[in-house]
Amino acid sequence: MDSDRARSRLCGCYVTIPTMFSDDDDLAVDPAAIRRHVRFVIDAGIKAGTGVLLAGGGAGDFSTLTFDERVAVAEAVVEEANGALPVVMGAQTTSTRELVALAQAAERIGAEYIQVSPPYYFAHTDEDFYEYVLAAAEAAEVGIVVYNTHWTSYAFSIQAIERLTELPAVVGLKWSTPDNGFGEFEQVIARFAEQLSIIDNQLRFVTSHILGARGVEVHVCNYWPEWGVEMWSLLEQGRYMEAQQELVRVAIPFMALWKEMEQYTGGDGYLDKLCMELIGLGSSRCRPPTRDVRERYRERARQMLIESGVPRALELTRS
Repeated sequence: MDSDRARSRLCGCYVTIPTMFSDDDDLAVDPAAIRRHVRFVIDAGIKAGTGVLLAGGGAGDFSTLTFDERVAVAEAVVEEANGALPVVMGAQTTSTRELVALAQAAERIGAEYIQVSPPYYFAHTDEDFYEYVLAAAEAAEVGIVVYNTHWTSYAFSIQAIERLTELPAVVGLKWSTPDNGFGEFEQVIARFAEQLSIIDNQLRFVTSHILGARGVEVHVCNYWPEWGVEMWSLLEQGRYMEAQQELVRVAIPFMALWKEMEQYTGGDGYLDKLCMELIGLGSSRCRPPTRDVRERYRERARQMLIESGVPRALELTRS
């Protein structure tokens, strides 16, 4: 594979597309709703150079999907994107055999990348993770974004990242780390920014961009894609004070409400979906065991959107 090209295309807003379900007891995957949302995001300005789509990630309910559903979700995103921007297929799993099958499926449907985290439940080692990623790299011609999900599995070391960079398929690092006050977050970006496209998953957009990160994880893009495009433009122009002010104005209130909601239910993507509903987009609940948050938090979320100045929320309020 062309590693340089794969790294260069992995940039901008890293947008996890929620998996929409039918609003009945079955909660079947709704590919048409997923396609409509992909079209909404692209039409609002997320394209190659300003963003990447992640299909079936954490906010895409991957943990509640069967293997065939995961492939179908990613295929819907790839087909609707139709080359307008790169697509990453979520490939988190506890099984190397399944990871290999997911990598092969990603290549078959045309996803450019897979997102791979250390297997969860068991306490694995750096060597376990290296062999796990190596198996995927040898199985398919797709770029690999390694993701440090330290809250669900072991946190891989700097030495592990160094070794993974030896694999041509490993082109990206979706990065966050426990903050122990020793600059661990910054150390990795400064050390590996020339070898990997680093995606900031810790809302330190200004710091990470200054140090060479090439992308930012932006949940806000699911209900306000234009904001993400503008945020990326501010970063690329070096207008860092304005970018930081926008983070505090828009992204921090979203994350504060998410933290509050974590006292009610677990999971990911439920606030994205609720915000999408509140601006008039199609949406759905998440599958259990994540509980339905819509009735309990609808007004709190609506107020957060209004206070953050989300245009579509303001328009609906006036009407």
